[in-house]
Amino acid sequence: MSACEIPSALSQSPGLPKSAEGDPVFAEPWHAQAFAMTVHLHERGLFSWAEWADTLSAELHKPGRAEDGSDYFDGWVAALTTLLAAKGLAETETVLALQESWKRAAEATPHGSPIVLANDPVRSS
Repeated sequence: MSACEIPSALSQSPGLPKSAEGDPVFAEPWHAQAFAMTVHLHERGLFSWAEWADTLSAELHKPGRAEDGSDYFDGWVAALTTLLAAKGLAETETVLALQESWKRAAEATPHGSPIVLANDPVRSS
């Protein structure tokens, strides 16, 4: 694949993270992971892209969202959680509990070390 010759207006948005070459990039590794997971689940046929777009749009238009879009991927994950629950693929409580466990694991992990779920001090083996 090659880069697009003519940059889109979206790729020129102020505040959008960019590579050294000026191409848009994900701001955080987990943003890329959430994106990849969503695409993978769609490709596996677990939901249509129209279902995904509707769910994401509903989430991003909820009151209280950051006007600058800084919480876009928080909305992305919330939309994915909603869709997985609606499809009976994962219970919202289970997803939220895992999310909290990962947060605790991240906080308990020494800087520079890989974050692993086993680092969650509350999680039982």
